[in-house]
Amino acid sequence: MVNRKKRRHTNCVSGKNLTKCCLETLTQITPAASMASLVLPSPSSCSTSSSSPFSRCSFSRGFIHNDARIPASANSIRCEISKSLNGKPFVPIINDGALSNFMQAGRLDHTVINGKLKIFSGTANSALSQEIARYMGLDLGMIEIKRFADGEIYVQLQESVRGCDVFLVQPTSPPANENLMELLVTIDACRRASAKNITAVIPYFGYARADRKTQGRESIAAKLVANLITEAGADRVLACDLHSGQSMGYFDIPVDHVYCQPVILDYLASKSICSNDLVVVSPDVGGVARARAFAKKLSDAPLAIVDKRRHGHNVAEVMNLIGDVKGKVAVMLDDMIDTAGTIAKGAALLHEEGAREVYACCTHGVFSPPAIERLSSGLFQEVIVTNTIPLKEQHYFPQLTVLSVANILGETIWRVHDDSSVSSIFT
Repeated sequence: MVNRKKRRHTNCVSGKNLTKCCLETLTQITPAASMASLVLPSPSSCSTSSSSPFSRCSFSRGFIHNDARIPASANSIRCEISKSLNGKPFVPIINDGALSNFMQAGRLDHTVINGKLKIFSGTANSALSQEIARYMGLDLGMIEIKRFADGEIYVQLQESVRGCDVFLVQPTSPPANENLMELLVTIDACRRASAKNITAVIPYFGYARADRKTQGRESIAAKLVANLITEAGADRVLACDLHSGQSMGYFDIPVDHVYCQPVILDYLASKSICSNDLVVVSPDVGGVARARAFAKKLSDAPLAIVDKRRHGHNVAEVMNLIGDVKGKVAVMLDDMIDTAGTIAKGAALLHEEGAREVYACCTHGVFSPPAIERLSSGLFQEVIVTNTIPLKEQHYFPQLTVLSVANILGETIWRVHDDSSVSSIFT
């Protein structure tokens, strides 16, 4: 019998194979964000200059490495830069690496008893997995992931997980089917290795937009994917900014919903903003609740809504604007940017209505073509995303800023492992 191992491709992931030093620097962790409301300067304290209220000179850009057991001041790497490196997006550090009080206090009490906490990474976003492990002061678990010549996936854990609390970090980002299948096979490997608890950490949950039937004879793929993850053997799911809250109900296992808005709020807090100059814009009616909650944190900023009517998948047409944006700085907020059709047409409408500047903020930067062309066309002063989805080099453009959610995911993992409250992070 021919040994199937001869068919395996050489691509594999090991928990101890870290990326090169320069790449680690570019992907260092932003400090954990606090949900405290962002207090903006009063109009009287704002400069009368015509420059952007989101001043690029309002903080020092740099990169820092925080060890989970050592204060940031004792072990840090800073690289002062004034422009992007090799065209790569900025990865800013806020407040010189200081952690929020609740997270700083919580980290002091976190301990791993008898090595019963294990973190493994899939191939979809290994850089984020490394940042999470670094924040927690742990090493990624040893795992071998290969692909046979016919595309089949092979997974083998390189260390014992018997009786352990296992966390698998694997977003189902593009290619969604490939990454989803890898997650399912890895969950199955952990289950058959007698792991006590298996938590699927899914920074980006693919198929989340297929959460209901909008026409006859359609599938609800989000429910199908939830069933697959459950049947594979996962005991819990940890997901970031789901497209719709009802997706949590598709799972028959506990789901911890991690909100990444605090990371973006902390970034905006590093800039000088006049409260009277700011308006938060929802790119569609479905995102009003998300935008309203975000605006409340921004000193209860006013809210505007773009009325959008979709004529097909990934095709959007802006029809009207509800609210006043004339002479203001508009911050458009969405959970994801895919082809950027919705947010680009919304930005064009905001400029037509007199908005001085437009900023785009989202958690998941999917960036399917022709998103980059639309986002870099001059409509946006800055495009702010997080690293739930790894960005390829062809996705970089000058206006792009990438924020890391590693700290907030790491703290959530700690609290799940310790049976502590997760919701208190966001209250």
